Amino acid sequence: MKVVKEQFGEYNGEAVYSYSLQNKHGMKVTCINLGCIITEILTHNKEGQLENVVLGFDDVENYLENSPYFGAVVGRVAGRIKNGSFELDGETYELPQNENANHLHGGLEGFDRKLWEAKPIETNNETGVEFSYVSKDGEEGYPGTLTVKVTYLLTDQNELIMTYAATTDKKTLVNLTNHTYFNLSGNIKNDILSHKLKINSKKFLELNDQLIPTGKFLDVENTPFDFQKEKELREAILADHKQVQLVGQGIDHPFLLDEDQKKEIVLLDEESGRKLIVETEEQSVVVYTSNMLGDFRIRDVQARKYLGICLETQGLPDSIHHPQFSPCILDVGDEYKTTTKFTFTINQ
Repeated sequence: MKVVKEQFGEYNGEAVYSYSLQNKHGMKVTCINLGCIITEILTHNKEGQLENVVLGFDDVENYLENSPYFGAVVGRVAGRIKNGSFELDGETYELPQNENANHLHGGLEGFDRKLWEAKPIETNNETGVEFSYVSKDGEEGYPGTLTVKVTYLLTDQNELIMTYAATTDKKTLVNLTNHTYFNLSGNIKNDILSHKLKINSKKFLELNDQLIPTGKFLDVENTPFDFQKEKELREAILADHKQVQLVGQGIDHPFLLDEDQKKEIVLLDEESGRKLIVETEEQSVVVYTSNMLGDFRIRDVQARKYLGICLETQGLPDSIHHPQFSPCILDVGDEYKTTTKFTFTINQ
């Protein structure tokens, strides 16, 4: 299995390359070394047609000017950090406040805006890319030099396996995720309102009016956030619920995952027949139903609400300020390592 490398554009005078991975069934994943961005995933529908099932662009300029983190790895810390500051071992660290008074997705120049080193992976059964980046001590306000590797592997079982690994030379924070927007209708033919979602989750995090976790775990039962049995996204998105209205009439919430790593998340589009199964080592998933897309074009489609859904597997957001959450602290001598698997199939 081969990796096809092509020039995608330029960023700060340096070449940006795309890497196309294809398996024996024709499934194809294309990513670039700017932000480890996944620009395209081509999968078959029930009629056998290959179509793109993620939101993205065909040029660097749109990713820099318009992208709400389409397809990117975000870090050092995914999500929001309250007031853009935190304390670690008695020292206070100030981070860029790039959303209101808070720090979002690694700051002004987070991992999504870095050029990563890329090494193709080619074997008989899988194809992939290993991306690596060294985030220097003090970058975006974070302590420690963080050495990061992100690997995308495409298998002949139509699995896209994402592995994140990092080490540091000073105690720091790290919580990485991928911010791909999925739309299983293919080539954005429809919005995601009729997609069906199932999540093995009994609790979600309450958010305040700045979308920061309050620290409270709420039961999903008898709320729009109950996806323990599959249901159409419109049922939750259009609900009259304060937490739904708070985030722009939709979902932008962390769900605590059951710890069995067996089909924790299933997304289905019945019209196309496409099904996406997500299995992860992470403790939570942030589900975002693209409630706040701006005024731009996504290839041939005008951006609007509900064109994609993000399934951001990660540690709980803002955990440094909530002792009851598992911390996202990485110490010297330890390794941060986590894997999430996305399996694309046809609904039977």
